[in-house]
Amino acid sequence: MADAPSRAHWGNAGALIGPNAVLQMAWAMEGTIGAAAAREVLEVAGIDALPSGEAMICEGEALRLHQALVMLHPAAAEDIAAAAAVGTADYIIAHRIPRFAALALRWLPAPIAARLLMRAIERHAWTFVGAGAFNVTGPWHFTIDRAKAGDRTAPPDTLFRWYGAVFARLYSRLVRGASGCTGAAPDPRYPLRWHYRIAPVTADAARARAVPPERGAIRQSRAPKSAAPRPPVSASPPASRVPS
Repeated sequence: MADAPSRAHWGNAGALIGPNAVLQMAWAMEGTIGAAAAREVLEVAGIDALPSGEAMICEGEALRLHQALVMLHPAAAEDIAAAAAVGTADYIIAHRIPRFAALALRWLPAPIAARLLMRAIERHAWTFVGAGAFNVTGPWHFTIDRAKAGDRTAPPDTLFRWYGAVFARLYSRLVRGASGCTGAAPDPRYPLRWHYRIAPVTADAARARAVPPERGAIRQSRAPKSAAPRPPVSASPPASRVPS
């Protein structure tokens, strides 16, 4: 079996993110490479049990999971990350965005809806970028930079592509159908600073990535009493846990 990525080398010890960053990846792995292979990836990533979904998790778990997946199943890693992103976005729409707000975004003209959605995402960016830096450069453009996140080992590209796929799904369902989100690190001096652009894609391409993963057989753990609870929709990042 492959050696597990060192827990000390992944993520900021105080940065918390939402549990779907791991849950949806695990379910997507199970549906793509099978339960046994998915459990092996989780073991290599040092994840003994899936999160309960009721509490925030250390971002290092998600980073190690991406690294272990790329190490063990490089050919399937991007498709798994894309499927997990669809599941994550669907969860956000169903459980983290008020129903009236979602209906309003779908009713508004796309330029206005995009501006409002991006503003809301910016307020809650800490729940998915952890110690990374999220910067909005317009309603259709943003950057994610992990250069100062404290990662001793650079996260794999699948993490950055997962970010983009989450945005593609959110915009497709709330702003403009068949939206895609492309990302890249254009400056070789800053390989962990990805620039993203949201734009229309063909309907066929959108449908190819529109199936969220089903909840798998791998069991979730119960949230310990000391775990940080999921934040309310209007929550701000806890200053003691997430660096500015």
